[in-house]
Amino acid sequence: MSGVLIGVGVGPGAPDLMTLRAVNTLRAADVIAIPRRSVYDESLAWRIAKENVGEVPGQERLFLTFPMTKDPERLRPAWEEAYAQLAPRLAAGKKVAFITEGDPLVYSTFIYLLAEVPQRFPGTRTEVVPAVSSITAVPAAVQVPVADGQERIAVLPATYGVEDLTRVLRDFDTVLLMKVSSVMPQVVEALEREGLLERAVYVSRASTGQEKVVRDLRSIRNDKCDYFSMVMVAKKDRSGVLAGRFAQAAEVAR
Repeated sequence: MSGVLIGVGVGPGAPDLMTLRAVNTLRAADVIAIPRRSVYDESLAWRIAKENVGEVPGQERLFLTFPMTKDPERLRPAWEEAYAQLAPRLAAGKKVAFITEGDPLVYSTFIYLLAEVPQRFPGTRTEVVPAVSSITAVPAAVQVPVADGQERIAVLPATYGVEDLTRVLRDFDTVLLMKVSSVMPQVVEALEREGLLERAVYVSRASTGQEKVVRDLRSIRNDKCDYFSMVMVAKKDRSGVLAGRFAQAAEVAR
């Protein structure tokens, strides 16, 4: 008997931004798999979800620890332990919901698990419950449109892409830089070089009670910023069809 593995996105931080489908899926699961950074960490994803899920009789809460590192030698044992914990539950035909911050398919731990399913858990059915992600929560916080008309968008994790940042800023109209915590000086430098510092805004913990918005990035260029942060750069004024027509009408009216 094969089980079901479901990646469930719980949103960017505010519990009331969880979808109804996410809540219902978690309440119906036999097991909620909860990733955390250490045995001392409550898990942000679970902190978001637990109030909505509540107590479900007979439901198991399975905590899985994944250290915050890029070192494969540290990550590999953690993943092997996670596979060992999930395997018997899926083999027993249980419905396992793996929760993630944001969306399960956007820079999420679940992506690695999903890729291993055919080999590690043959016969297991997989499902994904999408969610509001920081890619939309941050623009909502500052009320800046992501794209309009023919504008192009780029999303990249700043910690991996600082070397490419200048090229990306030149090639795209809106740039969303995720995880800027450790590279803010380099980000500010690149924005200054391209003359885009005034077009950039910093947001951390979007949608939560700890949300912080900074429009002058110079004031935080040397700060150790929050891990859950993003810089949004919107280069152009709106360039959609309607915007163009409104501009033409205003010119004629003059």
